[in-house]
Amino acid sequence: MAAARKQAYRREDRVRQLRPDPGLIMPTVLLLMIGVVMVGSASMAVAEGNGVEPYYYLLRHLVFLGLAVPLALALRWLPVARLEAVSKLMLGPIVLLLLLPMLPGIGVEVNGSQRWISLGVSRFQTVELAKLLLIIYLAGYLNARSGLLDKRLMETVKPLLLTAVLTLILLQQPDFGSAMVLTAIVVSLLFLAGTSLWYLLPLGALSLPLLGLAAIEPYRLQRIMSFRDPFADAFGSGYQLSQALIAIGRGEFFGVGIGASIQKLFYLPEAHTDFIFAVLAEETGLLGIVVVMLLYCWLIMRIMLVGRQAHNLQQGFMGYVCWGIGIWLALQAIISMGVNLGLLPTKGLTLPLISSGGSSLLMTVAAIALVVRIKLEIERLRLQRPSLRPDWMSPEVVA
Repeated sequence: MAAARKQAYRREDRVRQLRPDPGLIMPTVLLLMIGVVMVGSASMAVAEGNGVEPYYYLLRHLVFLGLAVPLALALRWLPVARLEAVSKLMLGPIVLLLLLPMLPGIGVEVNGSQRWISLGVSRFQTVELAKLLLIIYLAGYLNARSGLLDKRLMETVKPLLLTAVLTLILLQQPDFGSAMVLTAIVVSLLFLAGTSLWYLLPLGALSLPLLGLAAIEPYRLQRIMSFRDPFADAFGSGYQLSQALIAIGRGEFFGVGIGASIQKLFYLPEAHTDFIFAVLAEETGLLGIVVVMLLYCWLIMRIMLVGRQAHNLQQGFMGYVCWGIGIWLALQAIISMGVNLGLLPTKGLTLPLISSGGSSLLMTVAAIALVVRIKLEIERLRLQRPSLRPDWMSPEVVA
């Protein structure tokens, strides 16, 4: 009896001593550090062109990073069970968030797009928060319908109808890139949840006309055509991509050095946001490209493995949240880097944790903090239930 009590006390001590997973923290911190350096390097010419102080965008980036830290710490102490309890209430706020930028007096138009709301001292891109809330809503939805998705067609149709509504709202802003990311997150989670391909493929085919109509908008069609050969109209529709490719080519293997980029000097548009990866490639070369890609692979793989571990412990909600966040970060990183490398048509998506952009930075850090919290709860479950052991694909085994 005394031995059992001693073992229980020892287990409680281990629960109290749990620390955040370094496999999640380290790549996040390294990517944030790279982001601070690159925003500082890429934004000085932009600041000069906009008539503000040279370090304006860097200081702004640091302010949002400073706000992201307490937000992450707050989520670190948020019980996931409470989040699951309110997940079904997320639907209304998601739709409202996407409609807010189009309301007179609230929405702010930038470069012909109405994707932001004014917060007085700054702007906020509501779709970034909507992405995280959608993942939480879907996690609750899929967990509540475990085992039904491959048997009842309507269980698959409902989230796809929601996605169609959200896509239509985003196309009015217009924000085709975010619409594609949201759609891909929903479809990927449905597939991972066990939805039959016999449901997904026909429903996906029905959505093709909508995507086709969106793609043939004159400016989008022009982007697609210029993507095929940007140098054919290097000073017109292909200007952004041709300048990005010149920057990447100048970087060669080891780059021209931090701060020595030429393309960021009024040649490359949005050098500190959408095309920051091209500046990074010019200043750090192929070496920098590989390092950044490996850090993203490390972080995303870790998030997906935590999701698998949660499912192995029958914690479906936690698992779907992790998988949704991993898919979100992977898609956004792939699209942003693909655009800069000329592999995808130009889209207005930031590079997670690196690009200047307060909304994206805050929500990305918050999403990763939520995964950190889930990992801690998983470890607490294991310590409280010693019979549970990690399987061969768990983070402990991989690490």
